[in-house]
Amino acid sequence: MADAARVWVIDDDASMLWVLERALARAGFAVETFTTGDAALDALGRGAPDAVITDVRMPGTDGLSIAERMRAEQPALPVLVMTAHSDLDTTVAAFEGGAFEYLAKPFDIDEAVELVRRACETAPAADDADAQVGAGRAGEEPNLIGQSPAMQALFRAIGRLARAPITVLVTGESGTGKELVAQALHRHSPRADGPFVALNMAAIPRDLLESELFGHEKGAFTGAEVRRHGRFEQAHGGTLFLDEIGDMPAELQTRLLRVLSEGVFYRVGGATPIRVDVRVIAATHQDLEARVARGEFREDLFHRLNVVRLPVPPLRDRAEDIPLLARHFLAHAAQELGIEHKRLAPSVEQRLAQLAWPGNVRQLENVCRWLTVMAASHEVRMEDLPPELHGGPAGPQSERADWEAALRRWAGTRLADGAEGIATDAGERVERTLIELALNRTGGRRQEAARLLGWGRNTLTRKIRELGIEG
Repeated sequence: MADAARVWVIDDDASMLWVLERALARAGFAVETFTTGDAALDALGRGAPDAVITDVRMPGTDGLSIAERMRAEQPALPVLVMTAHSDLDTTVAAFEGGAFEYLAKPFDIDEAVELVRRACETAPAADDADAQVGAGRAGEEPNLIGQSPAMQALFRAIGRLARAPITVLVTGESGTGKELVAQALHRHSPRADGPFVALNMAAIPRDLLESELFGHEKGAFTGAEVRRHGRFEQAHGGTLFLDEIGDMPAELQTRLLRVLSEGVFYRVGGATPIRVDVRVIAATHQDLEARVARGEFREDLFHRLNVVRLPVPPLRDRAEDIPLLARHFLAHAAQELGIEHKRLAPSVEQRLAQLAWPGNVRQLENVCRWLTVMAASHEVRMEDLPPELHGGPAGPQSERADWEAALRRWAGTRLADGAEGIATDAGERVERTLIELALNRTGGRRQEAARLLGWGRNTLTRKIRELGIEG
């Protein structure tokens, strides 16, 4: 940038304006601040800046409307939207309005400055995919809930991917909400008015799965008394969600690959080709690369499904979301069962946030339903928790004993094999694991990850480079 790039900052919070103005000015930008969106829109008529960063909730015109109106008047103007009240629909709506990027408060100031720099240097085209992501239908409650950095990163990814007509592979542990991610991608896509059809590969008997997917003709096999449309035909014009794709039998993987490649298949016992228009979203909790290496999953199908991978974080990696989720599930259970809405005592919220939740969000939802029925009073107290949730806080002593025992076994085996330099090897593995977990917890924000690890940002950057984690 030969001349100083002009950046507008719009926020009714004077302290946030001050911080951003100083940080951007120190980075060499020419900064102008506004306390209302209306004032910024009036100034737009006198000339557009190189980039805009705006809050969502303000008196008068809100940030999403600002992004939309500025994009309409200046299609190449990048607008960064920031908010302390972030959810999936707000994130997607930001991209729908033409936002260049979406920042959930609190965010790292250095990263915000770098995003502004990138926005000034890269003028996105008016039909950029980021600006085309559709918001959900009016009055529709968001199913995905979370304010943690990991969930905000997931929301942004959904916002970017929803309108792109590509195959998505959703990965994550059981109970993390992979189907909810698939539903969100469908709900915010141009196919939202079409059907959303889900099929769990692990829940259908092997000999019936082919018919479930592709349908069958009358008389194709014993019991086939009428023609039946399979899930692909049912999902025509919409989205087909294939859950637990890693459990698909090998003989069906070839047929699925052809449908994904050509959009054509035959019903069981049929001779007429059926052409369908379906977006496929697959999900798995398994390591598909490992299954490919063992010859249990076709490599060409894996690459066809893995166009974009969308990992869903486990609940233990977003502990700050647990109280929010618990309150949501308690309210939903009370409405569903038609009984009193229970509320959690602060000590109970703290306790729930400390647990490991191996069953993830599904386990938390079941516990909230149990508490709604079984808790004796309006306020849920520690003694109301189910027996399996009592005891020490999340078992840190037992967890420490487990990993120390595993380390002993690993070191003993390596030494028995005559290995040398095991301390260096173990140290690199430990650092890699800690860095990856910290970055996952913070949604990739290095400043926050360095703080969690007890390092400086430069130290973290150096170790990422040395360990080859960026690659």
